[in-house]
Amino acid sequence: MKNLFGFAVLGCAVVAYLFPGAFTEWFGVKLTSLVVPAIQLIMFGMGTTLGAADFIRVVRRPWAVATAVTLQFVFMPLIGFALAKMFALDAELAAGFILVGSVAGGTASNVIAFLAKADVALSVAMTCCSTLLSPLATPLLMKLLAGRLVEVDASSLMAGVVQIVVAPVAAGAAVHALLKAQFAAHKRALDAILSAFSMAGICFTILAIVASGSDTIRTAGCAVAAAAILHNLSGYALGYWTARLLGRWSRLDELDARTIAIEVGMQNSGMASALALGVMDSARIALPANVFSVWMNFSGSILADIFSKHAPPAACKQTAGAPQTPS
Repeated sequence: MKNLFGFAVLGCAVVAYLFPGAFTEWFGVKLTSLVVPAIQLIMFGMGTTLGAADFIRVVRRPWAVATAVTLQFVFMPLIGFALAKMFALDAELAAGFILVGSVAGGTASNVIAFLAKADVALSVAMTCCSTLLSPLATPLLMKLLAGRLVEVDASSLMAGVVQIVVAPVAAGAAVHALLKAQFAAHKRALDAILSAFSMAGICFTILAIVASGSDTIRTAGCAVAAAAILHNLSGYALGYWTARLLGRWSRLDELDARTIAIEVGMQNSGMASALALGVMDSARIALPANVFSVWMNFSGSILADIFSKHAPPAACKQTAGAPQTPS
């Protein structure tokens, strides 16, 4: 069961690649034009799972949150830039990898943290914090690292992050606050519905963008796939070993290290895709995010299986919370 979603995502990518004509346009509407609304709905769903306690955790766990956010917004963009240079990718594909590294942590990390028996509450806190910082961090990083490759309008990117991510999350959180009792009473059912809806949204996004970029995949597919795999695995390794090295004086334990590894390695690829299409108007820039998403969800499910079978010492903090909406 842990690997079911990863295989579903992989299957969608294969089907879209083999039969691109079936997922390019429906009833005269290009499917790529529906990606941004789909991501906005997923972000709204994420917001409905958030309460005041999730934001309080940021204050209570500053070292862990700061470690994850710093790694995400400093090293992941640089790794994306370096990999694009290593594989000699063209300007748009290179910008796509920088964009993947420059966005917030993905809420899929919350689901994987739950399956991995890591600290779900901490995972949610880190995702919230990076999402709130993304309107400033993402445009700045893109301007600095991708500005010489493609045209980057930082103000438009900032507005796009607010429109596509922050506003829907805030609206969802407001709905949660207004209907707190109802959400609490039906939490298990709502979590299941939101997770299923979000998984469907991610699969739809992958179908649309892989189909539209099938020609690019045929010519540069191996390089893009290799770069995406290395980008994701570098995030896992960087998050885990940085937390273990800092653990001696920052009170980060094995459970924290596993949670940070998952958070850093699993970027919000849906956000990157929506920004590439909705703001930068380029399906080619969006392609690395979707290849990354396919591999990220597959590898994340494998990592969850490994972590869950090798429990950390009993002294570590116990997991808390439930799986959130993936993206």
